[in-house]
Amino acid sequence: MTVPVWSTACVDWAERIVSRRSLIPFGPLFPDEAEAALAVFKSLRVVDLPGQPTFGEACEEWVFDFVRAIFGAYDAESAERLISEFFLLISKKNGKSTIAAGIMLTALIRNWRHSAELLILAPTIEIAKNSYEPAAAMVRADDELKTLLHVQDNFRQITHRITRAVLKVVAADTDTVGGKKAAFVLIDELWIFGKRVHASAMLQEATGGLASRPEGFIIYLSTQSDDPPAGVFKERLDYFRDVRDGTVEDAKSLPVLYEFPEEMVAQKAYLDPAWWFVTNPNLGRSVRKSFLEDELRKARRGAGNALQTFLAKHLNIQIGSNLRANRWPGAEFWDRRADDLTFETLLDHCDVITIGLDGGGLDDLFGFCALGRERLQGEETDPLKQRWLAWSHAWCHRSVLQRRQSIASRLLDFEKAGELTIVDDELDDIEQIVSLIERVKDAGLIANVGVDPAGLGDMISALGTIGVTQENELLQGIPQGYGLMNAIKTAERKLVRGTLVHAGSGLMRWAVGNLKIEPTATAIRATKQNAGDDKIDPVMALFDAIVPMSLNPQPAKTRSVYERRGLRML
Repeated sequence: MTVPVWSTACVDWAERIVSRRSLIPFGPLFPDEAEAALAVFKSLRVVDLPGQPTFGEACEEWVFDFVRAIFGAYDAESAERLISEFFLLISKKNGKSTIAAGIMLTALIRNWRHSAELLILAPTIEIAKNSYEPAAAMVRADDELKTLLHVQDNFRQITHRITRAVLKVVAADTDTVGGKKAAFVLIDELWIFGKRVHASAMLQEATGGLASRPEGFIIYLSTQSDDPPAGVFKERLDYFRDVRDGTVEDAKSLPVLYEFPEEMVAQKAYLDPAWWFVTNPNLGRSVRKSFLEDELRKARRGAGNALQTFLAKHLNIQIGSNLRANRWPGAEFWDRRADDLTFETLLDHCDVITIGLDGGGLDDLFGFCALGRERLQGEETDPLKQRWLAWSHAWCHRSVLQRRQSIASRLLDFEKAGELTIVDDELDDIEQIVSLIERVKDAGLIANVGVDPAGLGDMISALGTIGVTQENELLQGIPQGYGLMNAIKTAERKLVRGTLVHAGSGLMRWAVGNLKIEPTATAIRATKQNAGDDKIDPVMALFDAIVPMSLNPQPAKTRSVYERRGLRML
């Protein structure tokens, strides 16, 4: 038999999604397998809909395309599934959990391996019930299936009476995941797993059975996260986007991602009900436009992150720094001012550098920002056109991963990206920070180190060893709270003008998104969006660096660029 040739890349997905065409760019690899499985799937009844219609009567064509792709990838001759990983990203209320139940029940019926294990893994017991209860109801609604399959509600499992294969629905927060040998795994609401620090290891354990069961598959289902993507969700989402866009070649992975193209996001087209079908392919069936209109109206009037949550859940809009409620106005322009900057960029291209430091407790981040004033080029003499270049980093003690578990997976992402350093009991964060400051000082570029004075006794002592002290005016305490108002406003104006640019780190994007501005009758101050875990120390360090930079400082000493590079001209 000829081996099929295919690609799971869908580089024209943006055109396809707005014209309501399939996001699967090829037909089933094995059409007979696809149609046999689809016939089973279409015969299953959705009991919570009026009249208890079958999937064949109730579903849109996109569902059938997805089912065909999954089961049509199975080569019966070699007993191998040629596409084994799938990711469906779709908005809330599009029947995701019910479809998941139907797919896994179809897999149980079509499976040939005796005593096989099929697994639906959900992050919580409530979400587990959302898949198990429809699957059990499908069996009970069909006399033939009641004979073939045994429903065991007390274990949330369904057993095939002939093959003894078992479909289990497991809640990760209450049930044991270790030791599973599942050939078919469906992971629901991956975005919630992304918030859990040990989720990656858990999913590896749950999917390990596929190593010896080539007929198996893994299906990831999710809506967007109500916070910026993190952990295993971010990792999988980024990877499947790369596969879809053709930047990563992986014919064994199939992305089906219902999200708005970047151009439409930039134009906020998602707020126009005429475009809601883009991420809601079931619009008019399980999703009513009038319901979404009512929810949007409530979200706009709601407090806190109501609008952010609506956009993420019902329109699959990825939350970034510019979608937070009561956000800092500069957040709207933050992403536009990202540039390819490194710490060395500042040393090579700036005529003066200020440093900002903030935080440093054992349950906190220690934020660092080097803010450089770029040299004017050519005949340009207008200081208003002179750019400020910001490079940021942060440190935290390893205990933060336990104390702040809600952000632990996100912090590990930042560590992996090289934007955060996690230190152990030796607390060598101060040594590393002082080393960076010393490099700026040795380059003859340092103007001032601005610090949040609270809790920095050890840092002040360490800075003294490299000659950065209050006495020589290289170190100053920066008033916090309302005292940072001028720095906050300066940052906003320079972001709008494009004269404040930054290294585009995910750490700073997150910190900027956490920043909330509280106005009073006469001033403003920066606080966190939520009490507790979300951190703003890195962006506060930026403001601490802006205070001395706003005074048009000069470097502590002038030094030739050739001398900095070891090429002193005599």
